[in-house]
Amino acid sequence: MNFGKRYISLQNVIIIFVVTVVIAALSATGFLLANATAHNIESHQSEKAMGIAQTVSEVPLIKETLEGKAQNKDAQNFTKKIRQDTDILFIVVMDMDGNRKTHPNAELVGKPFVGGDEIPALKGNKYTSIAEGTLGLSLRAFHPVYDDEGEQIGAVSVGISLKNVKEAVRRSQYVIYAGMGVGILMGVMGAVYLARRINRVLFGLEPYRIANLLEERNAMLESVREGIIAVNPKHTIVVANAEAVRIFQKAGLPSDPVGKKVDEYLPVSRLIRILQSDKPEYDQESDINGLPILVNRVPVKVNGQIVGAISTFRDKSEIKALAEQLTGVRTYADALRAQTHEFMNVLHVITGMVHLKEYDGLEKYLRKQTKLYQSETGSVSKIVKDPVIAGFLLSKGSYARENQVKLTLSSNFPLPVAADPNTAHHMITILGNLIDNAFDAVKVNAEKHVAVSINYDGATCTIKVKDNGKGIHERIRSNIFQKAESTKGPNKGFGLFNVQQSVRMLGGTINFESDEATGTLFIVKFPYIEEGE
Repeated sequence: MNFGKRYISLQNVIIIFVVTVVIAALSATGFLLANATAHNIESHQSEKAMGIAQTVSEVPLIKETLEGKAQNKDAQNFTKKIRQDTDILFIVVMDMDGNRKTHPNAELVGKPFVGGDEIPALKGNKYTSIAEGTLGLSLRAFHPVYDDEGEQIGAVSVGISLKNVKEAVRRSQYVIYAGMGVGILMGVMGAVYLARRINRVLFGLEPYRIANLLEERNAMLESVREGIIAVNPKHTIVVANAEAVRIFQKAGLPSDPVGKKVDEYLPVSRLIRILQSDKPEYDQESDINGLPILVNRVPVKVNGQIVGAISTFRDKSEIKALAEQLTGVRTYADALRAQTHEFMNVLHVITGMVHLKEYDGLEKYLRKQTKLYQSETGSVSKIVKDPVIAGFLLSKGSYARENQVKLTLSSNFPLPVAADPNTAHHMITILGNLIDNAFDAVKVNAEKHVAVSINYDGATCTIKVKDNGKGIHERIRSNIFQKAESTKGPNKGFGLFNVQQSVRMLGGTINFESDEATGTLFIVKFPYIEEGE
């Protein structure tokens, strides 16, 4: 709640609102109940007085007194006893002239009834009224008296002190008001408890702060380059950012995932498994209707309890495009580094020969270097036509010369440029990791030989990488393509895993032969469609 620039805390708002509602409700209820109780008490007292009046009017002694057959004294004693037993103010028996035959004050017997409300009773009516007589203000009940022949011979008036009636009402209302007070007190305590509990549930955050956090959260969700979806314990998708919707649309899914069951909308999400297992999964590869993605899945916990699960994912083709750019930069840098090192050696030779004035030898040396460069460039161009792959192979040639490795490149037919640009990326991943592994395998040999062949028959590309190292250790041969499986130490073993993934994406196969005496041979085959087909 905001008054100007001042905020009333949510806790105080809840307390004020709940207390106000409780007080208003209990006050209205108490007022209506008090009025109803007062009316009920008055009705009860009226019925009590009328019942006594009717009973007295039917007593033979009263009838005989009005007929002159019995003395007033006997009727006076009779009414006195009833009055004491029933705790009423008076019982007055009067004749048809309104003269009293009985009265609590014996001196008033024989005198006219006071109040003026007795006339209807002497005309045969029974009723109640409130009037003031010799004993004060009272609630009165009147009932006619008839003889055995049905002729009216008088009337009976029974009075209850109005003060006593009001006292009974007051006592009843006191109970009601006391109950109201207890109810209000409990309402206040409940309001305070509710407000504090809600405050704890909201981590003490005020509504305006929650609104700010929600806006910030939405801004962050929409600004990240990864798709994000979240599910609740009922497996319902509750959050999906714009990037997630874009990827879903790209995969041919509807653009409104929020509110749907995750196992129906996205069966490959595995988020239900995360909710059940409570174990996160990182950097997992998956696909949505054939669209490859890289996924992270984690459970969401609050106070140690799982309240949902979140999946973040990204289009793997976009990651591969970025990786391809990075790979190209790295390859270019490696090539420049190797070529720079070679060029510096050539410059040192040229400088020395100039210093010695060996001009004839310098001319022969330069011709040899030019011929070597043209030979390498020409040999690579005869193997592949794709400039990215060609540049990559040239860089590996420079690296091989720098490390005294004899690298042999061969092919049966120049490999044309692929129709799919991603094919070059996968080939670089395959060639790069296999050649680097071959270089590592021969680095301790006296004679280091690595042979690479790229053959193409018009439909299938076959890549072979052979080294003369000591072979692959038998312990890891069965698991060689698993992630982090390596004999090189920690944080290694991702190369062949990436090779297998690229081969799988190309729809190909990979096999290897390894022997301690002859080294290791990797053979990769995959369908290849050239550009323009």
